[in-house]
Amino acid sequence: MACIRTRFSPSPTGFFHLGGARTALFNWLFARHHQGVFVLRIEDTDVARSETRYEQDILDSLRWLGLDWDEGPYHQSDRLKIYHDFIGRLLDVGAAYYCDCPPERLEEKRKAALARGENPRYDGHCRDRHLGPGPNTAVRFRSPPAGTTQWNDLSKGPIAFDNQELDDLVLLRADGVPTYNFAVVVDDLSMEITHVIRGDDHIPNTPRQILLYRALGATPPKFAHIPMILGPDKAKLSKRHGALSVLAYRDMGFLPPALVNFLARLGWSHGDQEIFSTAELIEYFSLEHVSKSAGIFNADKLLWLNGHYLRESTDRDLALILKDFLPQQGVVTDDLDYLSRVVATLKPRAHTLVEMAEMARFYFHDPRPYEAKAARKFLTPASRPGLAALRDRLAALPELQEEALNQIFSEVQKQSGLKMVVLAQAVRVALTGKTASPGLFEIMDILGKEEVLRRLTAALESITD
Repeated sequence: MACIRTRFSPSPTGFFHLGGARTALFNWLFARHHQGVFVLRIEDTDVARSETRYEQDILDSLRWLGLDWDEGPYHQSDRLKIYHDFIGRLLDVGAAYYCDCPPERLEEKRKAALARGENPRYDGHCRDRHLGPGPNTAVRFRSPPAGTTQWNDLSKGPIAFDNQELDDLVLLRADGVPTYNFAVVVDDLSMEITHVIRGDDHIPNTPRQILLYRALGATPPKFAHIPMILGPDKAKLSKRHGALSVLAYRDMGFLPPALVNFLARLGWSHGDQEIFSTAELIEYFSLEHVSKSAGIFNADKLLWLNGHYLRESTDRDLALILKDFLPQQGVVTDDLDYLSRVVATLKPRAHTLVEMAEMARFYFHDPRPYEAKAARKFLTPASRPGLAALRDRLAALPELQEEALNQIFSEVQKQSGLKMVVLAQAVRVALTGKTASPGLFEIMDILGKEEVLRRLTAALESITD
């Protein structure tokens, strides 16, 4: 088999979102599965809307997801001469012609077609006028007026279009800039792309592109049009469904493998398996198992997956990443040994790194002010004797060992008459400011004897009659 070559070709006209990321992922997986080549191409001919910051966002997102490319990034803006050369080839064989129809005429014809209930299409006014190049002159494709254009889509199956529905599309605008359908054909042809994997919203473009390939005497690549991602309400995915830019998910504390796993399962499956390593995704990925129906975005599933990958990560690796989220909580630390111990207590409970950073704050800062409801319920005059006795017993210990802590808690509980849950929660609020936290003995071991005594004393001083 010839070398498989796929491509991802985003436009830098906005921040990189989940739909584009999944398209990139499927192309990357297909190339990697077949030991092929993954090409990155930036389609930046829309000068008015293309911005450097959006391109940088695309590159940073792909790198963060681990989707490395073998060639590129190529830029369409650097390839204008190539497009003009291919225009010359189409003009030479009579497959294209010049058109000087003014925008006003085209708009008038468009409105008239809509008024008749027809789809707007170019009426071929300049098709046989034999015009030459000139100011305000575009180049159009001489589309065949009859027959059908069909292909066997690797995802959807056989698809056919009546050529009468395909008008003479503009290939080169009057300003010399190529249109999307023309530029993408030239790019894919000259870059020897073998498989085009893209969203099924591109299906209407495909027959036009196939006709251009044929006009250039070339064999089209194989096409696979994958289903869109929809929100839970089956509407087009948008911000209101929780769909944000890829780097927004990074900033919210999601891990790259979790998002990659989530995107892969939006429209693709391998049996009933839900969790995949990158190596497994590469091994199992095939277009035959891409669903024909839309993938449904499920924010809860993404959180569940991220929690899984947090728990599977080593404490040290998570500490390295979590360190960058702590400044949001007013915490700055380079002590990775301490932070690794903190992470070990938090990762069973957290779903994101932002959530973990919030949970970690009490390890670094005084927990006051306590949660109001927690303090009212557990830091009370009734709990004061038990807390004071516990503090004094702990102060007498040379170090806070679990066996000794168990014995002291049990003895203080019996002597004070407090229920164990009340005593434990009073201590928890004193140490963390909250009623939910990792295990008390874990917390006390990490905070150390001196800090535990200081916090218990502060809690006792906060209790008023």
